[in-house]
Amino acid sequence: MNKRERKQRPISSNNYLTIIMIFSTFGGLLFGYDTGVINGALPFMAKPGQLDLNAFTEGLVASSLVLGAAFGAVFGGLLSDQFGRRRIIRYLAALFFVATIACTLAPTAMIMVFSRFFLGLAVGGASVTVQTYLSEVAPVERRSRMVTQNELMLVTGQFLAYTLNALLATVLLTGNDAVWRYMLAIAAIPAIVLWIGMRIVPESPRWLIHKRKMSEGLHVLQQIREPKRAEMEFDSIKTSVKRTSNTNKATFKDLNIPWVRRIVFIGIGVAVLQQITGVNAIMYYGTTILRDAGFSTNAALVSNIANGAIAVIATGIGVYILGKVSHRKMLMVGQVGVIASLLLIGMASMLLQGSPAQPYVVLALTVSFLAFMQGAISPTTWLMLSEIFPLRVRGMGMGVSVFFNWMTNFMITFAFPAALNYLGLAITFFVFAALNIIALLFAKKYLPETRGRSLEDLENSFRARSNKNHNISAASGAEYIR
Repeated sequence: MNKRERKQRPISSNNYLTIIMIFSTFGGLLFGYDTGVINGALPFMAKPGQLDLNAFTEGLVASSLVLGAAFGAVFGGLLSDQFGRRRIIRYLAALFFVATIACTLAPTAMIMVFSRFFLGLAVGGASVTVQTYLSEVAPVERRSRMVTQNELMLVTGQFLAYTLNALLATVLLTGNDAVWRYMLAIAAIPAIVLWIGMRIVPESPRWLIHKRKMSEGLHVLQQIREPKRAEMEFDSIKTSVKRTSNTNKATFKDLNIPWVRRIVFIGIGVAVLQQITGVNAIMYYGTTILRDAGFSTNAALVSNIANGAIAVIATGIGVYILGKVSHRKMLMVGQVGVIASLLLIGMASMLLQGSPAQPYVVLALTVSFLAFMQGAISPTTWLMLSEIFPLRVRGMGMGVSVFFNWMTNFMITFAFPAALNYLGLAITFFVFAALNIIALLFAKKYLPETRGRSLEDLENSFRARSNKNHNISAASGAEYIR
């Protein structure tokens, strides 16, 4: 093969999928960076001559992004159903960029709050739409790897935020109270990469076929699948679309359908389950927790960076093993590990209070918590959310579920400082442990197994189970009447 022939050779389907995964998951990187950067930026914003924040406005600045993300999740899902996954991600990249610049230049606390709210709309929209897009372009055997790559990029974004915050504040811009503006401005770079990348990658083939753009959908499948497999998958998706061709666009009225209602219930449960672990209390307030445990402020900052590193390592391991084991069992094992870690953190805070060993024990247990959380629960949560909803209601179902995820996040983020103040470290973590015992029981009773099953197969199984339950109920009723 000569040089010209090699140059004209089309890119392989596997390589193209890798390119798609890399570019689209910059949405996850932005998600992580924008939620993590406030940890280091907030103390500098609060100083006189900057935004002059008090305790109330600090809370508003910190939580406004999370509140915006809750609404962004709902609208992002619905808009992606109407206009396409790729187009909406591109619009979200533009919103990321504009909101980042607005936050960077914000002259007052209230402008910062509003700018962070709009940044949250982009974060929430990306948390739904990127997951949906990846699940729809990925083949069954690579779906877990591709979808959970977004979770890896998320924790990488948080780790980068912690590291760059420390680097800017202690090395590059020491003594500069406006350093927080530089911390925030860095997020503009991945926003630009995301916008450019989403102009290169294709639209979701499933969305195209659902919108009756058959030739375009088949063309995309032929780019990201082997030829015979592309034809088979095209026929399977067409069959699924044909079955729902006489139904209207998904709305909340679809919740009247028993099998749809069950899926949305499971989706909400999985989304809430992830947040009540208390993971974002640690990711947002890790420095405060470790300082309350006995570390000095500087030592707590360094330890918080270590927590970010552990989150990245654990997520990488979780992404690797997720494609090899039962998704349902992996989530439940993670849940057991989280419960044990939370109980031990509470016990260490109570029994070792005042001891020189206390901060080191709490740090070790925090690391253990993040190993189970980021290595098992988080990647499995987002993978399951991207898998369980049928095509016609996927945007709506993901949007509603992630809305509950973000609202739970918002409530915990807002309440955690008060809980530490009034309940103390030990009781606060005992409360988290109790909530997670309930979450484990929910997972055991309701979660389906999704590993190795196509999106269409999962939809068929939910329909069949609903019909079976309906027939059993009808037969029981008839027997009762007789």
